[in-house]
Amino acid sequence: MTYTAAADWWDLLPAGVREQVDGYVLQDARMRAVRAVFEAGRARGLGLVDAQLVVHERYLLHGDRIARTPESPLDLESLAARAAGAAGRVVVVEAVWDGDTVHDWFVDLLAVTADPASELRLATIYRSTAVRHLGDVDLGPLHPSAAAAESAGRALAAHLAVPFHFVSPHTPDDQVERWKP
Repeated sequence: MTYTAAADWWDLLPAGVREQVDGYVLQDARMRAVRAVFEAGRARGLGLVDAQLVVHERYLLHGDRIARTPESPLDLESLAARAAGAAGRVVVVEAVWDGDTVHDWFVDLLAVTADPASELRLATIYRSTAVRHLGDVDLGPLHPSAAAAESAGRALAAHLAVPFHFVSPHTPDDQVERWKP
């Protein structure tokens, strides 16, 4: 099997698929773009890693033209305003791990309510969000998303006079037990 560069794979794709992929990239829909490249090129031997590399090159090409998904604000005033919009009385601020193939591990900051029992996502803290919020500080072994969730979550919980709950700040795990009243 011979090496085929991302640019060569791009040239082998039909014009309509290339247009579709660039549309997805400009909308910051990375996974849709990868899927389109993979499905169109699979019959010619393009693998999933190659499809990801093709899309990565398109991201580099389009750069600042991409409509990036805005990052969640982590300042106390914004989080408190979001929590005030919860359907019920906030009883705990909880941080939970999640992850995907685009962002790796990240933390969702939630307002858990009673009367009615529900939860409201206040912020999704990706690594980039955490670095922007925390600045250039030494976090030790803590993942930046966990450190930012700890900081913002504890401040909000203190402001609301409710507990803060984060079961696994040192180890990303989306299967841990959630807060229970």
